[in-house]
Amino acid sequence: MAAIVSAGSTKYGKHDEKGARELFAEAFAEALEGARNLDPKRDIGAVFIGQMGSEYEYQAHSGSWAADYAGIPRTHAARVESACASGSTALRIALAGILSGQYDTVLVGGVEKMRNRGTGEVTLYLGEAGDFPMEIWNGLTFPGLFALMATAYMNRYGAKEEHLAKVAVKNHKHASMNPKAQYPQEITLEQALSSRVVAWPLKLYDCSPITDGASVVILTRPELAKKYTDTPVYITGFGHSTDYLGVYEREDMTWLEGARRASEAAYRMANVDVGDVDLFEVHDCFTIAEILLYEALGIARRGEGYKIIDEGLTYYDSKIPVNVSGGLKAKGHPVGATGVGQIYEIWLHLTERAGRRQVKGAEVGVTHNMGGSGASHNVFVLER
Repeated sequence: MAAIVSAGSTKYGKHDEKGARELFAEAFAEALEGARNLDPKRDIGAVFIGQMGSEYEYQAHSGSWAADYAGIPRTHAARVESACASGSTALRIALAGILSGQYDTVLVGGVEKMRNRGTGEVTLYLGEAGDFPMEIWNGLTFPGLFALMATAYMNRYGAKEEHLAKVAVKNHKHASMNPKAQYPQEITLEQALSSRVVAWPLKLYDCSPITDGASVVILTRPELAKKYTDTPVYITGFGHSTDYLGVYEREDMTWLEGARRASEAAYRMANVDVGDVDLFEVHDCFTIAEILLYEALGIARRGEGYKIIDEGLTYYDSKIPVNVSGGLKAKGHPVGATGVGQIYEIWLHLTERAGRRQVKGAEVGVTHNMGGSGASHNVFVLER
């Protein structure tokens, strides 16, 4: 177990005036402000930063500059890459360092500067997270890969385009209450359904946007937490699993086996079951992904994920709140930052800082962060 003593995040969106370094520094400044008595040079033993692509700014070696911008240039620092799961993988490595006794306190960040490149370039870069020779070279994109999953799921279980659109409507509703969301406006079902097709059945509002942003958390050993805050949040369980890189290699493209394995490991470590969880932040890079994750994480039965969105059960004030931040869909998806940003959102709720979208009485939260088209998964259980 480890304790989160503070966290910070930039607004997600377009930041023409800031690069990855400045975004990371802004998120760290918020976290540092919330951690009393913490001196980075004295107390932080390591820095791990999730970042998928150095191509956006032609700047690699992110661990070194992140430590420098945190004010501790001579420390243990490294960049971690696991596609869209880079931030959560950095967190998992930091947890291992704390649990092993190597570090007392660790700074974990995630960052991506994407909006200074065109859509074609970004699509190509993100394609590196799939099976590039077999999928991308043969004409698939990430919207195309998830469209294949969606059409297979719709054919097998009877879901409709309306169910995908209802995920987008819900997440935009949540984002409208999140001042750090990229698209904080509500949309109607009609708007979602009539938006232009990207890769059928996925339309514009079914797809997460291209985003700049950074998020950070400060972790420490539980016995040290009260030194830095009166409201620590504990990571009591975590699980990780990989799967075949290519969607075509998997037995069933309508099922995220890695998410199932990772979530079951996290629940087991934390000694909770899905019914104990008060809110979830899941990797809705496309609306079909959220529906598939309802099933893989145990929120819904296999083949019935679309039914709970029909019933409105996953709104912030309903039975099973999911993606109260707005999710990747509307909050934004700065790839390397996403996993840490999910932790930030749960931390806000468990410390009652989430404002209008606060899930009342939240005591247990779960995050799920996915790399590529489901080739890597990290799940964390957080408790008040």
